[in-house]
Amino acid sequence: MKNFLPPEKLALSLVAWGEEKSRRTSLELLVLGFLAGAYIGFAAHLATIVGTGDFSWIGLKKFFIGSVFSVGLMLVIIPGSELWTGNTMMTAAFLGKKISFAQMMHNWFWVYLGNLAGSIFLAWMIVSQSGIMDGVFGGTALQIASAKISHEVAGHSHNWAYFIRAVGCNWLVCLAVLQAMAAKDIGGKVLGIFFPIMAFVAAGFEHVVANMYFIPAGIFAKKLQGAQMASGLEPALLEQLNWSSMWQSNLLAVTLGNFVGGGLFVGATYWWLYVRKNNLLH
Repeated sequence: MKNFLPPEKLALSLVAWGEEKSRRTSLELLVLGFLAGAYIGFAAHLATIVGTGDFSWIGLKKFFIGSVFSVGLMLVIIPGSELWTGNTMMTAAFLGKKISFAQMMHNWFWVYLGNLAGSIFLAWMIVSQSGIMDGVFGGTALQIASAKISHEVAGHSHNWAYFIRAVGCNWLVCLAVLQAMAAKDIGGKVLGIFFPIMAFVAAGFEHVVANMYFIPAGIFAKKLQGAQMASGLEPALLEQLNWSSMWQSNLLAVTLGNFVGGGLFVGATYWWLYVRKNNLLH
């Protein structure tokens, strides 16, 4: 007996999964979204800590950062919460005519809002209130946040480059969610999540909910003198890091790219491959 779901059954389960998510109330989605934003924030904070300091093997450093970041999706999937990037796969249930467009948008709106609130709350709690970040770790937070709103992308439009990175990210994130759904025990779920999440972080891709933590963490760290000194950033770069640039230079493009990567390249594609014929027969 197989201890995982084959692709055909997994695609059918994806439709039922999306249908189940559409039944949650606005308040439930907001609270579950808040939890997921905080869980991804914990992973982003851990990645900030691990990424601090000199490391001569850059690729290996990225591997370690990606490895610890996978904790975030494990916390989202196994205890349970609502993550907007994964929920982009509700396109499968919509195309399968199990949910309406309005139901899908209702889920996405409240989950996205909850993810944003949870991420910013955790960034405020850790950066402004814990005392952990007033030094080299805060300097790393500032460097990460500044890089994410920087317009210096060689040979390409900044927003286009971040859109493409976001497509690659959520393609892998949603495959991680599918692998976790396919596994029938917790060990299988952990392994199914670990490798794609490690891969997207190590590859340098962009995840909108992670950035909902990383960029506010940098904004809050601007107020810490030790973090500013440790970052080595010019005052002009620090000035560019603000709530407006967070949206204009990152979150909008990354949100659209994450939708394409998860909603189209995974959710819609697996519906077309494995579920569409069933819909035609019925």
